[in-house]
Amino acid sequence: MYKLITCIVPHDNGEFITNAAKQAGAAGGTVLMGRGTASNNVLQLLGLGDTSKDLTMSIVEASLVEKVRTQIINACAEKKTHFGVMVTMDVDSFFKAGSDKNSLETQDVNNENEQEGKAMAQYEMINIIVNKGYAEDAMAAARKAGAGGGTIIGARGTAREGDSTFFGVEIVPEKEMLMILVPQDKKPEIIKAVSELACFEKAGSGIIFCQAARDFTLLGKR
Repeated sequence: MYKLITCIVPHDNGEFITNAAKQAGAAGGTVLMGRGTASNNVLQLLGLGDTSKDLTMSIVEASLVEKVRTQIINACAEKKTHFGVMVTMDVDSFFKAGSDKNSLETQDVNNENEQEGKAMAQYEMINIIVNKGYAEDAMAAARKAGAGGGTIIGARGTAREGDSTFFGVEIVPEKEMLMILVPQDKKPEIIKAVSELACFEKAGSGIIFCQAARDFTLLGKR
């Protein structure tokens, strides 16, 4: 079984986090660059101001999760207060490049255990993918519905030439992904507010998906 440990910290600190994770036994991690869009309510933030951010993602064996989390917390103990945030999310399937093609690991979670896990999670990660230029609109709508802030990551679509004709939608290669960490009870209103934006009226213009986020932790000095 595996878990995904995600941290959001100031730019140029991503490798600091992944190095701490590796010291505790993690195989490594991936660092993405984004920008924060946060307000003042720290407990609802992914970012802590409109600044550049590093988002780190490390897939860790379940048996090592607490050791890795503790190592990251300790490594950040001398950083500034509210240096960043860390959450843990489930990984349903896992495959390593270079492994046997039949080695795909799938976690067998029945509905009862899945619902129990969601009940234990106090936060939800709302992921919103929109055409470039609309992430700020989505963030503004989410904030009005109770979100504190989020992190925007530049991205691009992978549609092939001709897909727009086949599917009858306009393909825009440049995308933005907005990630917002919110208390569970705020999720429905935020999703409703974002989905009612004009940029979501056209088919193929965006998607929203959510993940239960566990072990929400503020990184930095206590």
